Amino acid sequence: MRRCDFITLFTGAVAGWPLAARAQQPDRMRRIGVLMMTGNPQDDPESRARIAALRQGLDKFGWTADRNIQLDYRWARGDAERAQSLAKELIALQPDVIVAHTTTACIALKRETSTIPVVFVNVVDPIGNGLVVSLARPGGNFTGLIHFEPRMAGKWLEMLKEVAPSVARVAILFSPKTLPSHGVYERAVEAAAPSFAITTITAPANDPAEIERAIDAFGRLPSGGLIVLPDVTTVVHRGLIIALAVRNRLPAVYPFGFFARDGGLMSYGVDTDDRFRQSAYFIDRIFNGAKPADLPVQMPTKFEVIINLKTARALDLQVPPTLLATADELIE
Repeated sequence: MRRCDFITLFTGAVAGWPLAARAQQPDRMRRIGVLMMTGNPQDDPESRARIAALRQGLDKFGWTADRNIQLDYRWARGDAERAQSLAKELIALQPDVIVAHTTTACIALKRETSTIPVVFVNVVDPIGNGLVVSLARPGGNFTGLIHFEPRMAGKWLEMLKEVAPSVARVAILFSPKTLPSHGVYERAVEAAAPSFAITTITAPANDPAEIERAIDAFGRLPSGGLIVLPDVTTVVHRGLIIALAVRNRLPAVYPFGFFARDGGLMSYGVDTDDRFRQSAYFIDRIFNGAKPADLPVQMPTKFEVIINLKTARALDLQVPPTLLATADELIE
């Protein structure tokens, strides 16, 4: 066949191909649903930082908003019933994957789908909550990142004892309504407490009035300290909790850095922004054909210590050099 005849024949054949097959197309648009339980509003700096971290992580894997991914956000604002309604909305959009923030969001999604992949962030006990069969082989449509492991409880107690050696009793503050896995934290703190000659009590509180009663009652007793667990209720009412701890002169340790930045004595916990950034790894693997059932759940690896020296002075506490040396951030 002569070259000109071949070109003519080839051109005619191509003309009959579908347009999509003839043009080199970019990656198809993937849809990511994001169900946030945070009590902060969508435009809160902490909320914006978490979403920015998620997008940064996705960008590193080549997934860019409005180019090859579409992100659909839903904000439950700490309301479990609202989370259930928003879970239905996201499922109706038929996303390729959903990012779920906290156990409550995961439970809502589990009621709605057993097929759409879900990547969780800030979940405590995925096995106990029925999200995965095991951490190494999740076995279903859920996988992701845990944000607590028992050694963290020992660190909370150690920090309290370092700044206030007289502490002999510690109250554990949380809301049973918004922290379904509170037992995991309680057992970890109780197990570590004897090593520090500390006894513990639980202080469940679901609203501002209950929070005030619990902290004021505990504050009237001597040698007390406070551990605030990470849940939507404590985050929403962190200003009240911080003020009550100072009023009752209770040394307190908090789970997230923004507590210390807002006036809390000190915080120790997982870098939540980093966890959102790392969730992009799971999303990329799923987009490339992996199944959540085969992607091991990741334990926390990056922690941060933040100490508010201004609050320490207000409580007449001396932060020892050994603790200062471990701090990632000191607030003057």
